[in-house]
Amino acid sequence: MVDLVCCGAINWDINLYVRRMPKTGEEVQVLELQRVPGGTAANVAVAAARILGPQRVSLVAALGDDEIAERQLELLRMESVNTSAITRVPREESGQAYISIGPTGENEIHTYFGANLFLTPESLEASQTLQVVKQGKVTVIMDPPLDTCQRLAELCKEFGNTVIWDPGVLAQSGLKKLSRTLSHVDYLVLNKLEYEELLGTSEAEEIASKLSAINPGIKAIVKQGDSGCTLAGPGGRIAYHVKALPLEKLGMRAVNTVGCGDAFIGAFAAAKALGHEDLESLRWGCAAGGYKATRKETRGGPTRQQLETLLKKLQEP
Repeated sequence: MVDLVCCGAINWDINLYVRRMPKTGEEVQVLELQRVPGGTAANVAVAAARILGPQRVSLVAALGDDEIAERQLELLRMESVNTSAITRVPREESGQAYISIGPTGENEIHTYFGANLFLTPESLEASQTLQVVKQGKVTVIMDPPLDTCQRLAELCKEFGNTVIWDPGVLAQSGLKKLSRTLSHVDYLVLNKLEYEELLGTSEAEEIASKLSAINPGIKAIVKQGDSGCTLAGPGGRIAYHVKALPLEKLGMRAVNTVGCGDAFIGAFAAAKALGHEDLESLRWGCAAGGYKATRKETRGGPTRQQLETLLKKLQEP
């Protein structure tokens, strides 16, 4: 049985580690080259699967007709992610991302979406995909095309799933275009800059107030990087603020922040699938996101045991 469904991008990441980020038109030396699996939805699925266990997380995504796709499927299965709802697109390349990473983990991402753009509303109607969506308690919608987001959110409400949505760059589409999907969403997750783009504010109370005009029950989660995260409830009420993982205090160091937000969402969603309340779920998310920052690989989220050990350390005086 599937507890959690995740829908959106799956990419092959080419990480370029540099001494400093280049200025416009400037060439800089690449100190290290790393090719790793990525894509926001796939990252979230793996992060959640490491916590929930084998075959409890299903990924709804699209891959091309290439060697990258075969490698991606192999790696997902090694992580015990259910791959039965992944579509293969003939004569298309799988998604790829080229990421420059500076010395403190800052990054710049260039993405070729490829087969990801073929994840359509019609593809959701496939019997295997509908089956896993019906099974899920929680569905995380990341960055498929907007009409696919909308249809999946509608299906989830029909099936009684909790819906978590991180629209990412779709926030640039504006509130009017996103409103139909938002009306079916339980948790909207964006960073401060993305909320500014969407709503003209990064203040959690104002965000929740504006969103409640579309969906009275929606909760807004504001990702704030090394300041943690804030959840605002219906009507603009601040419910919780959770601090980021104190890496230095724990003897840890950030090396790559790419994928931290995905690890956060994966752990938060996994906690919700296990029945945890919002505050505890946010704590899981912040701990997982902080842990991932200490790992070079994009999919560097913790296992259930690693996460629980980390949370216990935080409770120590």
